[in-house]
Amino acid sequence: MRPLYVDLDGTLIATDSLQESLLQLARDQPLALLSLPSWLLRGRAAFKHEIAQRTTLDAETLPYRPEVLALVRRARADGRRTVLATAADARVAQAVAGHLGLFDAVLASDGQRNLRGEAKRAAIEADAGGRPFSYAADGPVDLAVWRGAASAVVVGRSDALARRAARLTTVESRIVPARPPLKRFLYGVRLHQWLKNVLIFLPLMPVLHELTQSIVFDAVLAFLAFGLMASGIYVLNDLLDLQSDRRHPRKRMRPFASGEITASTGLIVACLLCAASLVLSLAMLPAAFVSVLLFYMLLTTAYSVFLKRRAVVDVFTLAGLYTVRVAAGTAATGLPLSFWILSFSMFIFLSLALAKRYVELNGGEQDVRRMKRDRGYHPVDVPFVLCAGVAAGQMAALLLGLYLHDQEMLARYEDPEYLWVLIPVFLFWTMRIWLKAVRGALNDDPVVFAARDWVSRLALGIAASALWMAD
Repeated sequence: MRPLYVDLDGTLIATDSLQESLLQLARDQPLALLSLPSWLLRGRAAFKHEIAQRTTLDAETLPYRPEVLALVRRARADGRRTVLATAADARVAQAVAGHLGLFDAVLASDGQRNLRGEAKRAAIEADAGGRPFSYAADGPVDLAVWRGAASAVVVGRSDALARRAARLTTVESRIVPARPPLKRFLYGVRLHQWLKNVLIFLPLMPVLHELTQSIVFDAVLAFLAFGLMASGIYVLNDLLDLQSDRRHPRKRMRPFASGEITASTGLIVACLLCAASLVLSLAMLPAAFVSVLLFYMLLTTAYSVFLKRRAVVDVFTLAGLYTVRVAAGTAATGLPLSFWILSFSMFIFLSLALAKRYVELNGGEQDVRRMKRDRGYHPVDVPFVLCAGVAAGQMAALLLGLYLHDQEMLARYEDPEYLWVLIPVFLFWTMRIWLKAVRGALNDDPVVFAARDWVSRLALGIAASALWMAD
C-alpha cells in the first residue's frame, strides 16, 4: 500500500519547532544568541543542529493536530508505512516520533543536509524505493515534494495552496484547522490585565480637588501607552514560557501554548504593541515618562528571561513593576513623586505577589514541581511565604496610617477625618485576600481576583466615598 509521509512543523504540530527552540534558547542561554550569525553562515542544517543541541523541546506537550494524528493512525491501521519527514533537526524529530510511537521511520535534517523542498523529495523518493507515496504538509515549500507524490494531504486554511497542490497531484484530503476567533487574540494580548495600569492614576488621588483637564488627559495617555507596552511584554512572556505553560492545567489553553496562534505571529504582535507604545509616548508625553516606560520594558523583560526563576527576587521584581506604574503616573502628569505612595505600593504589591506564590506552592503536585523547577521555590518555603506576605500587607496598612497623619497631606482636605475609614477597609481587604489564599480560594492573580470580587469592589467604593467626603 502507498506509504504516508508526514511533515512536522505546521502539519503534525500547530507550531514551528525551530521558532520554539530559538525562544527557549533566548530564555535559557541569551548569550548564545550572539552565535546565531556564525551558525547560519554554515548553512541552515548546521544552524538547526546547533540550536537543537542546546535546547530540549518537550515532545509530550507540543500542540499536536488531532486530525493529523487521526490520519496517521488510520494509515497504520490500514497497514500503510508511516514516516515523519521534516526539515527539523533529527534530534527534534526523533523525540516527537519516540513520544508518539506512530512512525516506522524518520527523515530529518542532520546538521549537513537541510531536508527541505527538493532535498526532502529526493530523500522521500529514496526511502520509498520508487513506489508511489502520499505526503501530508502545509506550506508552499512542500509543493516541490507534492510534485513527485502520488497524492497529497493539504493541511492549512489556504485555498490557494490547495489549488496549487491539486495542479501537481491528487489531493486525497484537506485538513482545515479552525481559525482562532478575535477574542482569542484579545486574550493573548491580555486586555484584562490593563486593569493593573489603573495604578497610573493613583498619584492623582491626593490632589483630586486640584485636577485639570490637561493632567487627566496626560494620565489617560499614559494609561494607554503602558497598556500597549504591557500587552507586548505579556505576549513575549507567554512565548518564552511556552513549555512551562503547556505543563500547567489552565495555562496550557492559552492561545500561544495551545498553538491557536503561532509563535511568529506572537512575535510580530509583541513588536507592534511595544512600538505603538513608544511612538505614542515619544509624541505625546514627557521625556520623564518615556524613561520610566523604557525602564519598565527592561525590567519586565529581565523578569521574563531570568528574574522570575529566582526565589524572592521574583516577588520583589513583581512588586517593583507595580510600583513603576505609580511612578509613571507622576512622570506623565508632572505631579510630585510621593515617598509615602511609593513605599505603600511596594509593600502592598509585595504582599500580593507573595499571595500568588503561596497559592501556587499549595497547589497540586504538578504545580509544586513547576514552582521548584521554574520559580526556585520548595514546598518547605510555604510558612516563609505566608509570614512574609502577611507581614508586608500589615506594613502597607501601617504606612497608610502614617501617611494619613502627615500634616501636609491633611492640609489638602477640608474634612480629613473621613480618611481614617481607609485604614480598617484596607486592613479588612488584605486580610481577606490572605484568608482566601490560605483556604485555596484565590485562583487568579490577586489584582484580577479583586476586580472580579464583589466584596473588593464594595471596599473600593467605600474608600472612594471616604475620599470624596474628605475633599
